[in-house]
Amino acid sequence: MISVVIRNKNQDKALGFLLKNLTERYADDIGEILVIDNLSTDRSEAFSNQYGAKFITIKNFSYGGSANFAAQQTNFPYVVMFSAHSYPVSHDFFKLIKMKFDKNPNLAGLRCLHSPNDYRNFINQVSAKKDPNKSGLIFSGSAFRKSVWEKYPFRGDVATFEDKEWTVRVLKAGYDIDFVESIFCYQIKRNKKQIFFRFKNDLIGNYQLWHQDVGFFSASKGFIMSSIRLVKDFFVDLWFIILRFLYTIKFLFNKPKKF
Repeated sequence: MISVVIRNKNQDKALGFLLKNLTERYADDIGEILVIDNLSTDRSEAFSNQYGAKFITIKNFSYGGSANFAAQQTNFPYVVMFSAHSYPVSHDFFKLIKMKFDKNPNLAGLRCLHSPNDYRNFINQVSAKKDPNKSGLIFSGSAFRKSVWEKYPFRGDVATFEDKEWTVRVLKAGYDIDFVESIFCYQIKRNKKQIFFRFKNDLIGNYQLWHQDVGFFSASKGFIMSSIRLVKDFFVDLWFIILRFLYTIKFLFNKPKKF
C-alpha cells in the first residue's frame, strides 16, 4: 500500500476536495492519508477528520523539515506527497506508481505529470541526471521510496528546492529517479504576499543549490524591466477597457436580430 502525505496551511476548501477525491476514487490503493498542517486557523482539521485522514500539526515549518517530519509518520514503503491545492486526475495514478517501484528496486523517486513541460520532458526522455530541475522530484505530486529516505533524509537547511537537492544527492549515490505517467492537477492562485515569499525562497535556493549569483547590475536590470512591463501592461489593459466600452456603446445602437 501507499502512504499519502498532504502539506497544508489554511487551504480547507482545496484540502476538502483533495481528500474527497482520494477517498472516493483511490481508496483501494491508499493505506493511509496524513495531513501535515502548519497551524491552520480554518476548517482544515474538520475536513481531515471527516475523511478519516490523520491530522498532524507542525509548528516550525520548513520545506525539507516538513517533508522529513511527514516521512517519519508514515507506515508504508512508498510515500506520495501532495500540496493541498493539488490532486490526482488519472484513474490509475497510484497503481502506476506502485508498478514502477515494484519493477525497479533501485528506484528512489518518481515525478508525476502535471504540466506541458513535464509531458514534453517525459516524451523527450529528459532524464533527472541530465536536468534534475526539470525532471527531478517536485514535492507536490511526487513519490519516493521510504527506505531510501531513511538513508538520505531531506535537508532542512535549504530555503526551497529540497526535492531537487534530494534528487541530485540520491542520483550521486547510485539510485534512479524517473517520470511516471500518473497525471495530477496543480491549481493555486497566490496573492502578492505569497508570491513575494516564494520569490525570496527561490532566490536563496537558486544560490544555494545551483550557484546562481546575483549582482547589483542584474538586480537593477530586473527592477527596470519589471517596471517597464508594469507600465506597458497598464496601458495595454487600459486600451482594451476603452475598446470594450466603445464596442458596448456601438452595440446599444446597433443590436443584431434575435433568433
